[in-house]
Amino acid sequence: MNPILHPSCDPEHDARCAPRRGAVSALLGAALWVSPAVVNGQPTPTPAPDAPPAVANGQPTPAPAPESGFFFGGVGRVVAATDAEMGPGRDADIVLRGSRLDESTYIQMDLERQDHWESTGATTRVAVRLVVDGPTLHYNNARPWNINMSVRNAFVEERDLGVKGLSVWIGSRLYRGDNAELLDFWPLDWLNTLGGGVRYDLPSKRTYVAAHAGVNRPLSPYYLQTVERPPALNQPGVANVNLLDRQRLISSLKVSHTVPVGEKGGVKGVLYGELHQLPSGTRETAEAGVVERLPHDSGYVVGAQISPFTGVDNGHLHLFLRYAGDLAAYGEFGSPTQPAPDGTATGARELLFTLSGNYETGPLGLMAAGYVRSFRNASEPFDFADLDEGILLVRPHLYLRDWGGVAVEASYQAQRRGRVPPPAEPLAAGAHPAASHHSASLVRLGLVPFLNAAGKGDFKRPQFRFIWLVTRRDEGAKALYPQDDVFSQRAWEHFIGLNVEWNIKASPAF
Repeated sequence: MNPILHPSCDPEHDARCAPRRGAVSALLGAALWVSPAVVNGQPTPTPAPDAPPAVANGQPTPAPAPESGFFFGGVGRVVAATDAEMGPGRDADIVLRGSRLDESTYIQMDLERQDHWESTGATTRVAVRLVVDGPTLHYNNARPWNINMSVRNAFVEERDLGVKGLSVWIGSRLYRGDNAELLDFWPLDWLNTLGGGVRYDLPSKRTYVAAHAGVNRPLSPYYLQTVERPPALNQPGVANVNLLDRQRLISSLKVSHTVPVGEKGGVKGVLYGELHQLPSGTRETAEAGVVERLPHDSGYVVGAQISPFTGVDNGHLHLFLRYAGDLAAYGEFGSPTQPAPDGTATGARELLFTLSGNYETGPLGLMAAGYVRSFRNASEPFDFADLDEGILLVRPHLYLRDWGGVAVEASYQAQRRGRVPPPAEPLAAGAHPAASHHSASLVRLGLVPFLNAAGKGDFKRPQFRFIWLVTRRDEGAKALYPQDDVFSQRAWEHFIGLNVEWNIKASPAF
């Protein structure tokens, strides 16, 4: 995007700017007003909903009712970085999910209202999440003022209405499970839909079953095509008509069970599945007035997770296995650019194995993550879009004090793509010879001194960091970038900057 610079935009006298300032000020003011109380740098504790009931005179006492009120939270990071030549610091990963250290500025704000209703015993939560992407005004001075903002959550959830342990939600929701922290993604279940879901927790609190169904419609010609047509009743001009307008219906089912081990540890197991459905539709071709029929399409996901955990200092190991077939292989927002001969995504597939873990002892901590991914599109030939890739990343921490220390991050990334087509003009600058496949790899080493205001712990936030990443690309990795991109010219890459991350939970009962 090339923003229009407008230095003359004055919030005091220009109506185009003033409403934005007022809206942002109101939002931040409300957020500060509803924030939970803080003691010694930590939010005041609230009773854990799954804690065993207290006992008095041999009889269990009722658990305290969930707190009612407004709550503010959020997740975010702000990054200021440069390369070795004072250019902008850029993400240098060559895999789909790489290190989060060189990701860009991202701000997520959660505003929630929680209420416990004594007449029914139910608890409700209204959740709204706003997400803002960089760059910020302080970086590009874009005028008129603008913001890259979207609504990530807008839903209402109730718990224990009529049936203890049953919860129901309806709305627009980012719906997901456990993540791979260092890679900043959710390998098993990560859905964005408008819909609803139910979940039932057994009385033991060790087992639950969750189901969901929702729709989305990406802004892609595979889902939506708007054409110009004459208006109704011979009116002048033209009217826009959605000739192709189809939504993807996604349903999911998840079963989770935890087996206790020792006093605090355990092993969690998860089984997971999805079904994707897309109706048929009609789309106009490049030749005006000629239409083509797009067939009904479908897909599926099956997956599993095993997660042993210690229950102390966030010690855990997540192991995820996920297989997606047909339409689902392209992801929830994806479109088959190279379909099967019948025009569907039949035959496309993605296999993903991911691990993520953390262990802490004394002044030492070790975080690790990695995955291996294989993707094949619906077309039969082994082409450039067919991909095998993987990454292994480790980040050991040494705490010199409870409030700070030094981390080192090391990673190896590799990918192998299918056939490289012959160049349209073999003698043109930047032309790459045809090949049966293309391989690329890089290694990276980073030095990360950090400060933890909340104390020792690999997951404690906010965390203040100085980052120096050094990346070494091979020739195959350089070839992944277009001509004149500096990444296509440099084997060595530096990312030097400041980074801060925070993570504040909003509602304490959900």
